[in-house]
Amino acid sequence: MKSRRAKATDIPQKVKEAVWERDNGRCVVCGNAHNVMPNAHFIPRSQGGLGIEENIVTLCSNLTPNCCHYKFDHGTKQERTEIGQTIERYLKSKYPDWDKLKLKYRR
Repeated sequence: MKSRRAKATDIPQKVKEAVWERDNGRCVVCGNAHNVMPNAHFIPRSQGGLGIEENIVTLCSNLTPNCCHYKFDHGTKQERTEIGQTIERYLKSKYPDWDKLKLKYRR
């Protein structure tokens, strides 16, 4: 049985579909439309990042030259920072009252 936190950080299919639609099926960092998935947490699951639309974006996978999702999770500090800033600007443009503090699991 999953914990409440694990359930809260999972990305439901409904959220994936909404994010896919919002992001027009493209990576929000590089614009690629091939081998992309709406499954990247802005605030990572390991830090309690919720599986909600305001925290999830579409990024390209390791099967693409840009590997945006991999670089966001495992790239150099500079790559992670730059991609994080791009994602943050994007999410703020979609949700006017977007706030990082609202994206974390709280007991």
